[in-house]
Amino acid sequence: MGENTSSVPELPDIAAWIDALETRILNQTLVAVRVGSPFLLRTVDPPLSAAHGLTVRELRRIGKRIAIGLDHELWLVLHMMIAGRLHWKPAGAAISGKYALAAFDFPNGTLTLTEAGSKRRASLHVVRGDAGLAMLDPGGIDVLSASLEQFREALTAENHTLKRALTDPHFVSGIGNAYSDEILHAAQLSPLAQTKKLTDEEWLRLYAATRTTLKSWIARFRAEAKASFPEKVTAFRPEMAVHGRFGKPCPRCGAPVQRIRYGDNETNYCPECQTAGRVLADRGLSRLLGSDWPRTLDELEALKTR
Repeated sequence: MGENTSSVPELPDIAAWIDALETRILNQTLVAVRVGSPFLLRTVDPPLSAAHGLTVRELRRIGKRIAIGLDHELWLVLHMMIAGRLHWKPAGAAISGKYALAAFDFPNGTLTLTEAGSKRRASLHVVRGDAGLAMLDPGGIDVLSASLEQFREALTAENHTLKRALTDPHFVSGIGNAYSDEILHAAQLSPLAQTKKLTDEEWLRLYAATRTTLKSWIARFRAEAKASFPEKVTAFRPEMAVHGRFGKPCPRCGAPVQRIRYGDNETNYCPECQTAGRVLADRGLSRLLGSDWPRTLDELEALKTR
């Protein structure tokens, strides 16, 4: 399997990377950083060279970013965006290939950053102290430490669909396209349900599903990271219930998984488990089909035979 570039790495992926990095670079000296793309570094003060020769003291997750804490409260903050991926190589590994962006050299190995595709969206910021980190933090809550009340308050600050609310980094930290699909399927809630219209019981289901889903995937990825460095981070896993499984049977009820496509994004859901049997209109197709767009699975199957 090659690098999958269809989704930004999310909380479980970042947690696994941090675990793998802690065993390799914590308390190690950063010998040097070699940058292969002028588009990667987004800050000038402090200079990147200030990190050379400092020791790694801490690693943190800031939303979907990885923060490497060095001596003197200096932080290197990496954001993978959609196509960025990390790799652990032998010490002194060359920055080679058209996807190579940077190499972080340590005495025991080299951490390399690549980004597939032609667009350069991955970023590296050099900041100082908690104040510098705060400037890069969108501010969403950590759902694994938040109470039900804090979770509900964050998602109802504005009225949005559940899909939007769960993936907005200003509301919730670290959840994106893939795990929002999995969470909503586990909670048996429609991705288009409005946050301010959920019942108390639905909030309980959503809160529990969010925590259970994320903890399960974090545990899975951490176990994999103990065996080898997470090289093949992908948003599509065969063990997932609905994400990336359009047309395949729902593991709970067997109904075919459906999708809504909008721009470069895709929402996957089970109509039987989540939308009371209704097929939600795909915005890209609804302009063409208008009132003919099927509203139920039966109508969808009938449409396919015309």
